[in-house]
Amino acid sequence: MKPTFEIPAALLDNAATFSDPFFQRFQQAPKAIALTDDVTKTYAFPTFYGDVTCAMAIFLCDYAAAQAVLPHPAMKPVRMTRGRSLVVLSCYNYKNVMGIPAYNEIAMTIPILAGPGRDWPVLPMLAGGLFPQVGYYVFGMPVTSKENQLRGNNIWGLPKVTHEIDMTTDGGDCVTVAKEPDATPYFTLRVPMTGNSTEFDTNGWIYSKLGDRYLRSQTNFKGTFNVTKHMGALFQKGAAPDRPYLQIGDGPSAAILRQLQIEAQPFQFRYAQTLNSTFGLPQPDWRAPW
Repeated sequence: MKPTFEIPAALLDNAATFSDPFFQRFQQAPKAIALTDDVTKTYAFPTFYGDVTCAMAIFLCDYAAAQAVLPHPAMKPVRMTRGRSLVVLSCYNYKNVMGIPAYNEIAMTIPILAGPGRDWPVLPMLAGGLFPQVGYYVFGMPVTSKENQLRGNNIWGLPKVTHEIDMTTDGGDCVTVAKEPDATPYFTLRVPMTGNSTEFDTNGWIYSKLGDRYLRSQTNFKGTFNVTKHMGALFQKGAAPDRPYLQIGDGPSAAILRQLQIEAQPFQFRYAQTLNSTFGLPQPDWRAPW
């Protein structure tokens, strides 16, 4: 999908699209957001996303490198085996967004424990309900929509940039390619579309930093994912995959990915042809525990 830099003056009139019972759980409220010095628009929050295609890959990476990406030492990457942590790469085709034209996005995140508490290895990823401070810190987020970039920058402090992102299918894989402004690919991810069918109906925390403020915002999603797990990666460091799944380029946009020392062998894949989700404003009464 080519990037879109125009910002429509009016909101897209598509509220009727969000009739699924999932969206009835949430009470929306309007909020005016200044996108530029000249453009302010009033959106409904939480934002509703319908008929979303999601291709997600979880990889093991170097723990110290993941810690270095986080903006505060009290944010701890979830510790895995053999000196490693995790990086989650989630590619989205948002076909229906309330008030906003469709766009593609890649969320590059590190699962973290935010605040005091014992740094248990592995367990937070298996029993997240026992660890309320578990969430995801976003360290990279290319999108194809300038309007959405400005929303992410100005509301949540998310590191969004407007780039070309293509999501296609090839030989049973969902293939996502992100490109530098000069059209050079810097990120290519192949996610198998098959796997064990698993129902997800969950919520989670997204952590970000806006200026000097640390923020926590809730995301919710519901859908059926095809899941493929490679649990053996926990016990073997530096294993070779059956084929390449992630290609990281040499350009500036991929520098932070190279820094993380991501292993070639995937830990887990998740693919959903269609799901529904929401993303809310930062919690006004939350204060970082540090």
